Amino acid sequence: MKEKTPLSLHQRIRSDIEGRILSGEWPPGYRIPFEHELMTQYGCSRMTVNKVVTMLAESGMIQRRRRAGSFVTRPHPHIESVALDIPDIPVEVAKRGHSYRFHLLAKRRRKPRRTVPQELDVASDGTLLAMQSLHLADGRPFALEERVINLAAVPDALEKDFSSTAPGSWLLQHVPWTRAQHRITAVNADQAQAELLQVAVGTACLVIERQTWRGEQCITYVRQMFLGDSYDLIARFGPGAVTRPA
Repeated sequence: MKEKTPLSLHQRIRSDIEGRILSGEWPPGYRIPFEHELMTQYGCSRMTVNKVVTMLAESGMIQRRRRAGSFVTRPHPHIESVALDIPDIPVEVAKRGHSYRFHLLAKRRRKPRRTVPQELDVASDGTLLAMQSLHLADGRPFALEERVINLAAVPDALEKDFSSTAPGSWLLQHVPWTRAQHRITAVNADQAQAELLQVAVGTACLVIERQTWRGEQCITYVRQMFLGDSYDLIARFGPGAVTRPA
């Protein structure tokens, strides 16, 4: 079995801090240890600690206040509304009273396809982790997913066994993000897609493409194809809602 590549010191410090924030151990408004305290705790230089704090601030997880220190960012209403638009498919299927199962079809590290601009955004180190998978409800195909992950941003993904765990669920639980972009289209399933979804060629499907970022770093790009009669898009809004360009 291939040994897991050890994290660099600044990656380990960042992972530790992010873990405490995501678990709720350090809630919004909590002051994280001062840089000199982190230097002592990890036995490292100020440069290393400053790099970590700067990256966390750029990702939006913490806010630096001059002379006061760095604090866990309080949730912003806009970010919360975006989070609602990223469904955790296993949870959504279970909510509807169905039995959920995940089937990984392929997983490999490769170079980005230049015909897919989103993959170039993800492959910051020249390669990415590509996966194709099926989400099933009551044993029947529910959605076909193609996903790529930025290994420079999420190195643990390379060693993670996704044979039974949906990568989207794992990312939501372990990797913080600050913004997302969606693109929604209607398509007809081609032969390969129809075979995987167990439907007739030409069946109407809904495709959702999504990119998520942490600061300026693109974390993942996913293309999910749902059968046209199995997915609803619902928008709730009130008078005076601001319309933003796509």
